[in-house]
Amino acid sequence: MLSMTISPLAPKSYPKLQPIKGVRLAMASCGVRYAGRTDLLVVELAEGTKVAGVFTRSLTASASVLACKEALKGAVARGLVVNSGNSNAFTGKAGEASVSRIRDAAGRLFGCGVESIFTASTGVIGEKLPDEKITNALPNLLFSESTWDEAARAIMTTDTYPKLATQTAIIEGVTVTINGIAKGSGMIAPDMATMLAFVFTDADIPANILQEILTETNEVTFNNITVDGDTSTSDTLLVFATGKAGNKAAASTDYSDFKKALHSALHDLALQVVKDGEGAEKLVTITVAGAESKKAAKNIAMSIANSPLVKTAIAASDANWGRIVMAVGKAGERADRDRLCISIGGVSVAKNGEADPNYNEVQITEHMQGRDITIDVNVGVGSEFATVYTCDLTHRYIDINGSYRS
Repeated sequence: MLSMTISPLAPKSYPKLQPIKGVRLAMASCGVRYAGRTDLLVVELAEGTKVAGVFTRSLTASASVLACKEALKGAVARGLVVNSGNSNAFTGKAGEASVSRIRDAAGRLFGCGVESIFTASTGVIGEKLPDEKITNALPNLLFSESTWDEAARAIMTTDTYPKLATQTAIIEGVTVTINGIAKGSGMIAPDMATMLAFVFTDADIPANILQEILTETNEVTFNNITVDGDTSTSDTLLVFATGKAGNKAAASTDYSDFKKALHSALHDLALQVVKDGEGAEKLVTITVAGAESKKAAKNIAMSIANSPLVKTAIAASDANWGRIVMAVGKAGERADRDRLCISIGGVSVAKNGEADPNYNEVQITEHMQGRDITIDVNVGVGSEFATVYTCDLTHRYIDINGSYRS
């Protein structure tokens, strides 16, 4: 059952995404699980479109994820088919057959081989996908270049708002556009990306370079968020480059501005996912410094971000910094207890391994009651740092997930 209450952290307005040359969008209501709403997104891509992707590391990955990984070896794409309401995960050979039938039908629709068709599914795990509802809808689709908002809505499950981002970049004097959509609200601790995210650009970029850029930017965007510590079986992030902008594409081409713009788009989408965390009332930014490595800093920050005790304290506007100390200690990374420092909302609450003698909880009461919470920790053993993002844990999370299949 979908949550009908829009997150208080939802954006006040949504960006207007412009058409991308070589990209056409279509949506349909197939009734895979939901009634009275779109649940299918189909994207037609120009011939020669390059593709890059990263996926969940779950050992129970869905049939679509496995098929996408195989298709990615060809590095070209002509079509994308995405359904919501059913993840087609843990469905065995039946799930693989469903993906095969969908790819066959999409290949006929676009006049291409199945090796250039990508699919993704999101929703309930362990239920067979009624793929005939999807394949029957394909011949009747109406494609458009501008229905980005509707596309983002079609892939939602427990999301309370559509997630969109857009950026422009300059490649060798040519302006290129980047549009992205994503869905994700719960089961978010990606170790990859988020549940589903799709990015489109008219830039001309060799597939191997596009993959390198995506892998690096993903690591510091989607891989730095968590809602509940659970990694989805369906996590998929794909970037499609149609090459229609007309920029120079070569190994020597300077793609630094594109990389910066892609980072901005992915960071934007990642934060939108956290802000739409199931039942979320607050965005929490956690920075850990003084670590012996970036990996250690991130592990400690994620330990704090995934702690139910920390997250429930934040939900209650309780500055219980002792729970942060606990989360640092359980992370399994080096930390100097007697040099540990913690600040909340820019106010020092603990330093040198004990409570800050000048700390008065009244100083951060207003901050704890706000929508944006910041936590800074220095573990005192090195010079590396990392920032991750999470949300609070409210009773609404239980309400949403307790009724998800009803």
